[in-house]
Amino acid sequence: MAGVNARAKSGAKTFRVVVIALASVYFLLPLVSLADFSVRFPLTGKVDANAWLALIAPDDSGRLDLLREGLFNSLVMAVMTVVLAIGILLPTMMLVRLRLPKLSRIVEFICLLPLTIPAVVLVVGLAPIYAVISTKILDANTIWLAFAYVILVLPFVYRSLDAGLRSIDLKTLSETTRSFGGSWWTVLWRVIVPNVRSAIVSACFITIAVVLGEFTFARMLARTNLQTSLFQINLSDGQVAAAVSLLCLGLTTLLLVALDLIVGLGERRRARTLAPVTVED
Repeated sequence: MAGVNARAKSGAKTFRVVVIALASVYFLLPLVSLADFSVRFPLTGKVDANAWLALIAPDDSGRLDLLREGLFNSLVMAVMTVVLAIGILLPTMMLVRLRLPKLSRIVEFICLLPLTIPAVVLVVGLAPIYAVISTKILDANTIWLAFAYVILVLPFVYRSLDAGLRSIDLKTLSETTRSFGGSWWTVLWRVIVPNVRSAIVSACFITIAVVLGEFTFARMLARTNLQTSLFQINLSDGQVAAAVSLLCLGLTTLLLVALDLIVGLGERRRARTLAPVTVED
């Protein structure tokens, strides 16, 4: 029996290694090809670093100014989208689960509806609204695309928060806090949020990834974000665009890893704080 278990564990380990290896090749091969394209001259095959040097010593074309504007706009919109999406959905989902459970299916349907609507159709519907916003309410700044991006990320944020709320006893936690005199703000901020922190972090990761990679909305509404900047740079120099794409991908990955490490450190500190203390005689 022990031999059978050992063979089963060995087979499972081998399967995991094979899957991880195939996934690594699947994800890393395009990146390696992109890096090779950024340093290899297409006609002669000669390797040079002119595309990367252009990022350090830019010419007069203004490409880096365009890139900086697009990157800044995308980062600001990512933060705004995270705050708006979670700030709207989390209290709404908590209210529906506690007070209006019959509306849970309706809320779920509304949140998942953007998955069934192509981005181009959403843009066509939002274009008149943004025309009014740009001329009569706010200016034509790109960062106001964050309102449209909230709709775009709604299904992913909903699923992440739904998984987190399902993992806790929301009713018991809220009623206990209220019985001790806590306000609804206390219930949300000091009880619910710490218990669904992992779900919130997952929602933040997905939202940041979607916003930084979004192209259709910004392009059709004539706004400047990271992807439209890369598109404009690619029209003039594909190698520079490849180098910038690789650099942005690396920076985005580092940002997500840093956020994950910060959240993990906070979780470990919280676990040590809440750990029971044993007293020995």
